Amino acid sequence: MRNPSSLELWGGIECTVARIRDNYRNQIAETGHHARIDDIDAIAALGIRTLRYPVLWETIAPDNPDECDWRWHDERLARLRAAGVSPIAGLVHHGSGPYYTHLLDPAFPEMLARHAERVAERYPWIEHFTPVNEPLTTARFSGLYGHWYPHGRDVRSMLRCLVTQCRAVVLSMQAIRRVTPAAKLVQTEDLGKAFSMPDLQHQADYENERRWLSLDLLCGRIDSSHAWYPAFLQAGIDRRQLAFFIDAQCKPDIVGINHYLTSERFLDRRLRDYPDFHRAADQPPYADVQAVRVPYADGLTGPELRLREAWERYRLPMAVTEAHHGGARDDQLRWLMQVWNAARKLQGEGVDIRAVTIWSLLGCVDWNSLLLEKNGFYESGAFDVRSDPPRPTAIAKAAEALSRTGEFDHPALDGLGWWQRDDRYFAQIRRLEAPTVISTQRKLLITGGTGTLGRAFARICSARHLQYDLLTRADMDIADQASVEAAIARHRPWAVINTAGYVRVADAEHEPERCFRENADGAELLARACAHLGIPFVTFSSDLVFDGSLGKPYVESDPVAPQCVYGKSKAEAEKRVRQVAPDALVIRTSAFFGPWDRYHFVHVVLRDLAAGRPVQASDTVIVSPTYVPDLVHATLDLTIDHANGIWHLANQGSLSWHELAVRAAREAGLDTGMIFREESAAITTSLSSERGLILPRFDNALQRYVLENTMAWDARAADREAA
Repeated sequence: MRNPSSLELWGGIECTVARIRDNYRNQIAETGHHARIDDIDAIAALGIRTLRYPVLWETIAPDNPDECDWRWHDERLARLRAAGVSPIAGLVHHGSGPYYTHLLDPAFPEMLARHAERVAERYPWIEHFTPVNEPLTTARFSGLYGHWYPHGRDVRSMLRCLVTQCRAVVLSMQAIRRVTPAAKLVQTEDLGKAFSMPDLQHQADYENERRWLSLDLLCGRIDSSHAWYPAFLQAGIDRRQLAFFIDAQCKPDIVGINHYLTSERFLDRRLRDYPDFHRAADQPPYADVQAVRVPYADGLTGPELRLREAWERYRLPMAVTEAHHGGARDDQLRWLMQVWNAARKLQGEGVDIRAVTIWSLLGCVDWNSLLLEKNGFYESGAFDVRSDPPRPTAIAKAAEALSRTGEFDHPALDGLGWWQRDDRYFAQIRRLEAPTVISTQRKLLITGGTGTLGRAFARICSARHLQYDLLTRADMDIADQASVEAAIARHRPWAVINTAGYVRVADAEHEPERCFRENADGAELLARACAHLGIPFVTFSSDLVFDGSLGKPYVESDPVAPQCVYGKSKAEAEKRVRQVAPDALVIRTSAFFGPWDRYHFVHVVLRDLAAGRPVQASDTVIVSPTYVPDLVHATLDLTIDHANGIWHLANQGSLSWHELAVRAAREAGLDTGMIFREESAAITTSLSSERGLILPRFDNALQRYVLENTMAWDARAADREAA
């Protein structure tokens, strides 16, 4: 069934090819789409019928403008066409062209136009084009801030980069329309707004006029009366060059608005209220922060307002051409639906808005550093490419629902996005009232209320605005059927996360019946009750279901062979849960450490070393240390996605207990001379995954643990704890 609303759902694949010095970043390669043509079928299966797709100059003619390799694009564009998906062909995406040109090259526009003509000749059935994505944003990053090639750092370079790109758009569309007269221009731009305290209003006004420059150029609005006209002349762009755009009249057929939470800024000279990294480089300096982080911009931000401004300025058909948020899954859903609902509201008021585009369908890499750092920082989208094949997330389910019915619901949507809550403000200017609580939210049920993991889930659920009920043994005995059924009937959760169980590995050898009751019987009863009610169920297992003899990290399909009572109880729990609830999610993990309790190896090591006490640790038992916050965040994402089966979640990396102690000490700045090797049998129970490595690297987690830990690792702190 087709969407009864006239608002369409489009899709997009992050496809930036950015030159940084003499190196190129290619998001199609980094997300793996370059080697996966089946991605197209998965996207089409969501019901998406219009897709922003790369036909990028840099990838087709990288070495010589007259030497083109079309093979990759031929195959994929044919697959799109066969799937009934219409591409919006992107020709340059945050790029500066192949190495033989750049954004300050006067020949750039004519060369891109030649590429555009070749694209139109080769694919005459393509009707929609974006010759240059976000020209102003790219001009700022390449010509003003120095991030990308040609690394300019002044207004003159920015404006020249901008005019080069916009002239390239005009010439490209003229060339395309000689081949395909009905071709349409979908011109994208990141649209934000600047707000400020009164003493910086001039800077905010300056930036707010600047944000329209690319669209104003293409619409022929920059004449001698335009506020920025003198700046163009001062940059060496003469009247004839500006008149070109007035004469060309290359108005977009669709104005594509890309809007992010980072797009709206607040400017303030009171630097003491903000972290240092938010300082602008101007003199005198001022803070440049996300507007949603300060109360002064309340009611002035958001996609509805920015879309309304664009409509009132241009009165041209519009689409949201990028709707993406890189945070937790619940916030990704909340942002998507906020944008979707804003577009629908405006459409209902008569605004000609055609579509909302789920951007980064396959995610993106290192955009948290604007591609300047190669950390492999991955943000998933509708699919998580860390799984092979890419795993559909809750965003994919949202896409499927929106494309077919125009509606989507999920319990995570009951909460507020972080940008809507009162705890979002910087500490110095935070409002005094308590955070908003919505009592009608659907809730998670979390067992193990007195344990490390249960309390961590409660803490992180609160931070993510996911309502929950945290139950102790007194609230529900998970190994008693009547108690389980009564508690679930009373709390009526939308999902159950079981962190309860017997955790004392050594003591289990003397209490096998109790261990099996709490770990196996309890997990089975919970799973059975959830399966009967159709409630998602998540439970935790251990690396100790393996005997440690494999000699390499274990993956999910490796056969279990537990050697201790605790491991046997977990293996039995896995078997029973999967029998009674095939859709349950069973997470194997290992060697917890975290910032909110003191009952783990890393804390004990740092405490003892800080107090001058020796530490002994095995150099032959290999594990995968797991940072509790990472584990909880990933589990919540998977729960929202309704993932199932067995999944190994541990921070990436394998090391011995001795190596863990040494690396923790070094990270904390403590002497490693008091760490001694302890003899033991050689065992490797470290974990890897064939389903997807979704937790960060161990070294990254350890750095964050030491940074975030509230205890200062010095002798005085250790002495106070001992006392």
